[in-house]
Amino acid sequence: MIQKIIPSVAEALRDIRDGSIILVSGFGGAGLPIFLLDALVEQGAKDLTIVSNNAGNSGIGIAKLIGAGRVKKMVCSFPRQPESGAFDDLYRDGKIELELVPQGTLAERIRAGGAGIGGFYTPTGFGTELAVGKDTRVIDGVNQVFEKAIKADYALVRADKGDRWGNLTYHGTGRNFGPVMATAAACTIAQVNKVVELGTLHPEAIVTPGIFVKRVVLVGGTS
Repeated sequence: MIQKIIPSVAEALRDIRDGSIILVSGFGGAGLPIFLLDALVEQGAKDLTIVSNNAGNSGIGIAKLIGAGRVKKMVCSFPRQPESGAFDDLYRDGKIELELVPQGTLAERIRAGGAGIGGFYTPTGFGTELAVGKDTRVIDGVNQVFEKAIKADYALVRADKGDRWGNLTYHGTGRNFGPVMATAAACTIAQVNKVVELGTLHPEAIVTPGIFVKRVVLVGGTS
């Protein structure tokens, strides 16, 4: 019997090791897997590379992980936000690395990783510092820069409902990066607001099929 429901967040994160690459869903607070991130701070893994839309703020979520000194590198589109002091201070002191990626490019790099594509050419970033050291070419008269796909060891995503097979649905804007991140990680861990019986979720409503999800943990709350 397939059973992907894990009894606790601590158990769900049990094998995350030092140096892991971790995708974290969320756009601001929407879709941010706050319970998983809090548990990751307690779990103790360090030298992590975190790939997310932003570097967190207000001392919670990713910002809490950064403040605890567990993050070696951030790959994100918006590293600075109001109250993003945890990242700002460490970056100025040279204690955390940053790979800045335009938001659309970030989403497409993750999608490419999940699709098994090595990368793609895009005009975004051509002629800027973001293109330094990358392959460039002219395609149909447009200057373009090559961007590599992003794959990860783990993806931490926040969904609304899940079942024991790992099928997930999302609520509103909480969907954001979750579906593409789930496809691009060796192990996707989802925190959900509600666990439902198998067959309850209509096949047409399932956004992330369980084949992409290894662990589901019930935490409650809103998406």
